[in-house]
Amino acid sequence: MKNVILIAPPAAGKGTVSKYLVEELGYTHLSTGDLLRNEIKNGTKIGIQVKEIMDSGQFTPDNIILPLFKSELLRIKDKPFILDGMPRKLNQAEYLTDLFNELNANNYVVINIDAEREILERRIIGRRYCINCGSSYNVYFESFMPKKENICDKCEKELIQREDDNLESFSKRYEDYVREAESLIHYYKEKGLLKTIDASLSNNEIIENILKEIK
Repeated sequence: MKNVILIAPPAAGKGTVSKYLVEELGYTHLSTGDLLRNEIKNGTKIGIQVKEIMDSGQFTPDNIILPLFKSELLRIKDKPFILDGMPRKLNQAEYLTDLFNELNANNYVVINIDAEREILERRIIGRRYCINCGSSYNVYFESFMPKKENICDKCEKELIQREDDNLESFSKRYEDYVREAESLIHYYKEKGLLKTIDASLSNNEIIENILKEIK
């Protein structure tokens, strides 16, 4: 199976795709957000440094995030992996190209999940998470609403909204993404690695399209 780089704006469905590949095909999921939140949770020097950056909706600078990804890729060795949230900029893509050459990890495909801003905005602002089991919901989409307001269907614990799931933070992240995405997508298209998938498709259809590309 091919390794996967996921490129998409905030809330385009990278998490859903990653969860399937991890649980069904044994991929290792390397997410920018997860790596940084883990640093924050463990109270590391990096975690303290990036908390304020994440809370303001800004992207973490390269001198912090690139070494974290390299360390994780070295740790997992030859296991198939998904990069989620990396790269966001052209220089990061170029860094990964060199790193993959160094690690002999060139069997990969770049999946670009495309979606309209209005849909993404509602996905972000409406997201809610269970403080106990981590289940996710959305107050704007009927099929994802909890049966009881602000209560998890599975364990009946309280639902919360992350500090950075707000309009101001989303707008900043989305605008940053759009500003960099054009050159990033062009870079991988020129290399013949880019595959674009419409985020408006059903989850099953998105997964089916991705499976065609990685096998």
